[in-house]
Amino acid sequence: MLSRSSFTSLVVGVFAVYVAHTCWVMYGIVYTRPCPAAADGAAGGCVWPYLARKPKLQLSVYTTTRSSIGAESNIDLVLNVEDFDIESKFERTVNVSVPKKTRNNGTLYAFIFLHHAGILPWHDGKQVHIVSPLTTYMVPKPEEINLLTGESATQQIEAEKQTNALDEPVSHWRSRLTLNVMVEDFVFDGSSLPADVHRYMKMVQLGKTVHYLPILFIDQLSNRVKDLMVINRSTTELPLTVSYDKISLGKLRFWIHMQDAVYSLQQFGFSEKDADEVKGIFVDTNLYFLALTFFVAAFHLLFDFLAFKNDISFWKKKRSMTGMSTKAVLWRCFSTVVIFLFLLDEQTSLLVLIPAGIGAVIELWKVKKALKMTIRWQGLRPKFQFGAYNDSEKKTEEYDAQAMKYLSYLLYPLCIGGAGYSLLNVKYKSWYSWLINSFVNGVYAFGFLFMLPQLFVNYKMKSVAHLPWKAFTYKAFNTFIDDIFAFIITMPTSHRLACFRDDVVFLVYLYQRWLYPVDKSRVNEYGESYEEKSKKKAHRE
Repeated sequence: MLSRSSFTSLVVGVFAVYVAHTCWVMYGIVYTRPCPAAADGAAGGCVWPYLARKPKLQLSVYTTTRSSIGAESNIDLVLNVEDFDIESKFERTVNVSVPKKTRNNGTLYAFIFLHHAGILPWHDGKQVHIVSPLTTYMVPKPEEINLLTGESATQQIEAEKQTNALDEPVSHWRSRLTLNVMVEDFVFDGSSLPADVHRYMKMVQLGKTVHYLPILFIDQLSNRVKDLMVINRSTTELPLTVSYDKISLGKLRFWIHMQDAVYSLQQFGFSEKDADEVKGIFVDTNLYFLALTFFVAAFHLLFDFLAFKNDISFWKKKRSMTGMSTKAVLWRCFSTVVIFLFLLDEQTSLLVLIPAGIGAVIELWKVKKALKMTIRWQGLRPKFQFGAYNDSEKKTEEYDAQAMKYLSYLLYPLCIGGAGYSLLNVKYKSWYSWLINSFVNGVYAFGFLFMLPQLFVNYKMKSVAHLPWKAFTYKAFNTFIDDIFAFIITMPTSHRLACFRDDVVFLVYLYQRWLYPVDKSRVNEYGESYEEKSKKKAHRE
């Protein structure tokens, strides 16, 4: 059986291989090998850019309720850009007529054509086009009201909201359409065309050489949930912001892979909102900062695993609660469960929700260990039994109760006052939402005060040897990493501020570790002392 140290080394080794492999894959995405014959001026086997001929182009955007068109019937021209310059970025807002079929939960498509100027798209043999739906289906956000007065945020209730259930998805309008054209005069090797770009390429034979027409691309990652608008039956026109910018080959390939990854997440059951959180990481972050974020996220995953492993190992071997604040363990469990329910109620990203759920389960298990609880089943009825505490554990409980007594004078009035204020002044979806928000605001605002009993116990016992320092260290690294993620991943503001609060608490723990040096006569985190171990070894000999 592998020892703990060798298992940790194996995990770190696998992690290093994973990071190295990912870097190699990313390099293969952003770097494309050009056609070797192009350097000698030979045309054999190379695919040349049509844009190098400097054609005069025109951009046309049409809308229709059909996913394919063969002629100009039943389509509407919403944007026409003559003398289209591929090097110049622009952004224009147009009003789009919404057909009756679309207003009745139907779909509306946008056909974007890049063709020669002065020629209709379907008469141009060298045109390129791409199709994108302008609508998507999503469950509308429940309306928030004042729970005491019943006053809504909008002061109006639409008739359709009374007939449609809140859990039924309805058609939403994508108010943004972001277009890109790959502008590099890159010569591809015809025998090894990248599969990701190949599906966007249209090639024509011009004399003895093969050319690829302009690569037109729709940036789906820029379609965010915040830009969606609910389509009502009374809506006849909606705004559409069409923006264009050039794109390099490396970024184009990277963006294609990211869009495919988001699509895969949706196929695995991620909702539009969950996928939107992933989009935000790529769209709202600088590309170089994004690369740094990848390494930070990888280390976060490693430290998360090692922290969970050491924390579980610590509590699995724990036989004595001497020096450990039971109240702090109970509060940590309560706060973790409340935070998980709050994130679930706020429909937070799964990137934040799943780790919070795993942490809540572990904290419940730690409470069972701290209270020395055993569960016996009498048929279908569980019976709970609690173990007895020894003298040193009872002394710890006295310090713990003393610390909680002083804290309660400050904490309870603040939490009750905050809950009452929010009930009067803040709008919520339901009474459950208000209750969870009140609990979690108390946890975030004053939760760090419940970490003080453990600091008080450490102070009275003049020792920190009973704490799980390995797990603490890994969690500290993750806390500092969370400070970075707090500005990248979408999350409630209170959850974001709580990340910085934990930094202060850990610094106090570090100060106590320095203040109280190791005494081998004191018990460690497993309820044992160095002297007891020495006596046991001598007895065996």
